[in-house]
Amino acid sequence: MGEAVRSGRVQVNGVDMYYEVHGEGDPLVLLHGALSGIGTSFGVLLPALARRRRVIAVELQGHGRTPDTDRPLSGKAMASDVAGLLREVVGGPADVLGYSMGGGVAMELAAAEPDLVRSLVLISVGFSPEGLYPEVLGGIGEMAAEDMAGSPFYEEYMRTAPDPQGWAGLFAKVQELDSDIRTWTPGELGAITAPVLLAVGDSDIVRPEHAAELFRLLGGGVPGDLAGLPAARLAVLPGTTHITAVHREDLLVPMIEEFLTDTAAKAAPEAG
Repeated sequence: MGEAVRSGRVQVNGVDMYYEVHGEGDPLVLLHGALSGIGTSFGVLLPALARRRRVIAVELQGHGRTPDTDRPLSGKAMASDVAGLLREVVGGPADVLGYSMGGGVAMELAAAEPDLVRSLVLISVGFSPEGLYPEVLGGIGEMAAEDMAGSPFYEEYMRTAPDPQGWAGLFAKVQELDSDIRTWTPGELGAITAPVLLAVGDSDIVRPEHAAELFRLLGGGVPGDLAGLPAARLAVLPGTTHITAVHREDLLVPMIEEFLTDTAAKAAPEAG
């Protein structure tokens, strides 16, 4: 991953949030997955996206260079943090891309602060615990922090965290977050007004039929030739797992760029 154009910190809700800015153009905010930082989640996608966009990559509470606080990890709380960053760093709305945990945060942000989210790109995201394979949920609960030693996530944390001794605490908070995954109601999902591009691996931790149901609840699943294309889009990435989904820049980047360009063009008359 190339050098950041600049980096900075935002003090919001008691969190000293770290961010990086790459490239120039319309703002696109990246929200990483659990136990990850900017590098392990977006080391492949970020340089490609920054060729045409001003990419603001965020490290959420307790992750990467952002110190933890006494607050539990919460999708709603982290979404509030990102809203504060958008107001201070961007000064208004942005397109938001969230991966895994970051996708859940992006959904919370779009629901709570619709005026700050122009469009959503959600990668490997579900809307209830039933959407994940049971063995995945069981495996998360049985793991210990030391089991991750030597993994890219652990190594990145050791390189970047203000307190490398905080790994076990972060791991425990992520396990707690994953033990109580939010179930979104159809009404809550239907109230999200931002156009959505939903992408999932065909061998993801999110079941493909669950991704299709999320697509439908976000406004997709209609005969486009009769009803017109909906604001929601669905992409199933072939030969792709949860971990490798954000490494499929060959598939994702063209789709993301076309989606963002198309949704911006459709929104332009409204802005005028």
